[in-house]
Amino acid sequence: MDNFIYHLSICWLIIAVFMVLLWAMQIKTGNAAIADVGWAYGIAFGILYFSFIGDGDKDRIILTAVMGIVWGLRLGTYLLINRVINAQEDSRYQNFRKSAGNNVLRYFFLFFQAQAVVAILFVIPIVIVFYNPNPLNYLDIAALFIWLLSMAGECVADKQLSGFKANKSNARKVCRNGLWKYSRHPNYFFEWIHWWSYVLLNFGSNNLWISLTGPLLMLFFLIKISGIPFAEQQALKSKGIEYENYIKTTNMFFPGPPKDTI
Repeated sequence: MDNFIYHLSICWLIIAVFMVLLWAMQIKTGNAAIADVGWAYGIAFGILYFSFIGDGDKDRIILTAVMGIVWGLRLGTYLLINRVINAQEDSRYQNFRKSAGNNVLRYFFLFFQAQAVVAILFVIPIVIVFYNPNPLNYLDIAALFIWLLSMAGECVADKQLSGFKANKSNARKVCRNGLWKYSRHPNYFFEWIHWWSYVLLNFGSNNLWISLTGPLLMLFFLIKISGIPFAEQQALKSKGIEYENYIKTTNMFFPGPPKDTI
């Protein structure tokens, strides 16, 4: 792990420059959701960068790199299509513009740079696997299974929600189709599950605890910071009592059978 901090700094610098370009782009397009895309693509780039630096088992590096890069590219492309190209700016960023007032350019610049920092925080739990010298074993098969399951679950949840929103008659209604019947945020749940695959890939390493920061950080961000709180606040404003009933009957994060209401 020689020069790990040095390479991490270089990786952050490149992502930070990338986020500056996206910040400039959103000035022209008026859609700051491109920051979410940059976050996902930034992680994919960080994984690719470190795949040439790590000195662990080569097969483990290749497997982990493919898993991480495919995940990042899929998520980034999904966000690009559904939050930037085919959508107006998310209400989170619209409200941010209003509250920022004349300081909107500076505030958004700092926000985009914060995304670069957060991207690096999530690069670390994945690329630390590249320094695991142990050859692949049965636990890595389990890791691949978890990754496939999480990717499939996330894709299905995204498709079910997109299909629901595409029907104009569902405006102001709550999606309870498929996975959304058992969790209010199944896409986030499977996103969280995905991070556990890198923990298994790093078993037997002295740096296992670093991989554990991945699912722990993601759970914190999803539940407390940028995921569920914003999504639920927006849903309550747009869907009102129907979403309140959805909250009463459906688990927030972990899937479970719907609850009966009196």
